Amino acid sequence: MSEERPQNESDEFEEIVEAETDRDPDLAVIEAGSRTLRAQSGPPQGDGMPSRPADPEVDRALREVEGELAKRWPETKLDPSLVRIESLMDILGSPQRAYPSIHITGTNGKTSTARMVESLLGAFELRTGRYTSPHVQSITERISLDGAPISAERFIETYQDVQPYIEMVDAQQEHRLSFFEVLTGMAYAAFADAPVDIAVVEVGMGGSWDATNVVDAGVAVIMPISLDHTDRLGTTPEQIATEKAGIVKQDATVVLAQQPVEAASVVLKRAVEVDATVAREGMEFGVLSREVAVGGQLLTLRGLGGEYPDVFLPLHGAHQAHNAAMALAAVEAFFGIGSQHARTLDMDTIRSAFASVTSPGRMEVVRRSPTVVLDAAHNPAGARAAAEAVTESFDFSRLIGVVGASADKDVRGVLEAFEPIFAEVVVTRNSSHRSMDPDELAAIAVEVFGSDRVQVEPRLDDALEEAITLAEEEGEYAGAGVLVTGSVITVGEARLLLGRG
Repeated sequence: MSEERPQNESDEFEEIVEAETDRDPDLAVIEAGSRTLRAQSGPPQGDGMPSRPADPEVDRALREVEGELAKRWPETKLDPSLVRIESLMDILGSPQRAYPSIHITGTNGKTSTARMVESLLGAFELRTGRYTSPHVQSITERISLDGAPISAERFIETYQDVQPYIEMVDAQQEHRLSFFEVLTGMAYAAFADAPVDIAVVEVGMGGSWDATNVVDAGVAVIMPISLDHTDRLGTTPEQIATEKAGIVKQDATVVLAQQPVEAASVVLKRAVEVDATVAREGMEFGVLSREVAVGGQLLTLRGLGGEYPDVFLPLHGAHQAHNAAMALAAVEAFFGIGSQHARTLDMDTIRSAFASVTSPGRMEVVRRSPTVVLDAAHNPAGARAAAEAVTESFDFSRLIGVVGASADKDVRGVLEAFEPIFAEVVVTRNSSHRSMDPDELAAIAVEVFGSDRVQVEPRLDDALEEAITLAEEEGEYAGAGVLVTGSVITVGEARLLLGRG
């Protein structure tokens, strides 16, 4: 471990952690980091991640909005009803109907796929709005226009514009609009105001009762379904699929990822009920071939209209290749390819769009010597995909894990997925009140890894520093690495601590 921190630095960090602990988990972002963790190979290029506003007045105003949002029901508290969000949409004049939408649900891969869809549509000179959650570093990431998060100023203005209508709905309803419902209303209003040509909307949780489901999307994308949020969505793939299939609307096109049989059958039944067309991964479209390349992978994709060879994707892992196939099929479906037209989209445009894709916090390299990779895997399926990706794409001689997870997740399942690839694991916590106590996490980790492979560092900056030190013990050129994972919040805070904010 490094020498003791100067007192003023330690005090500042403690003030931040204390302040963040009482906030909504999705507003919990540490905005200052350890001086020892800033070294990196160079500035991030084009990741589109916003930092805090430089103007103190704008920063103050944004914090006020964040504070107001934090007083509402957090995203972890659900009421299975669209009544409040529908009331807000009605009073705003139904902004969500001012543009067509591509709606994305599933357990894993939603955000990366949404970013790919956005990139593809933008390459065809369409003005896009993208709504995703949760955010990695800044709340403004959730609402994007033309491929970039809206500015802090525009975020504040959008909130101020809809605030009187929010208050009217609050007064009419038994429960006030939730944090997520307000943000969803803001996103739909911002997209209509822009205006956008098409919105790419990621479901927050589930489908049928998710606040985003007031859109009437012509394309419904259902990513792989596995067990997550079982206390809210169901304990079997079939139950979870029933909830997620709720985004499939009358006469829509369903782009369906490979699924457990029982989940697929639920979606297909829903499609029949509403006369939707189904495009199935592995049948109508898919990944024909992939090979690891420097900085990513080279793909041949089969779309709804034909083959797309030599597509470079600057993201790691087989799961990202499948995400790319899903994104391509969704965009083809939006353009009517596969049903109305039998042709491919312009090959050079597709290649250029995929080559420009970024997905912060998903197998993202944020430091070299030793290499530090961030991945927001927070359930067993995501952890297995991350473990496969890091093994395939990085030739680490020894890998140190840093894990900070939420207490309501299948933490044992996540740790078991990483056990074969971690030489040692440093367990820690992030600033969210949902974060599992490090000692409780360590107790599970010891059962999975054995006590000699587990270390505990309650502070995330100390955990990162310890993991980097362990990786460096092999020597500068020995090829050890660090993988930070377990939660989107952990990854977002690590990203800031490592100088990516």
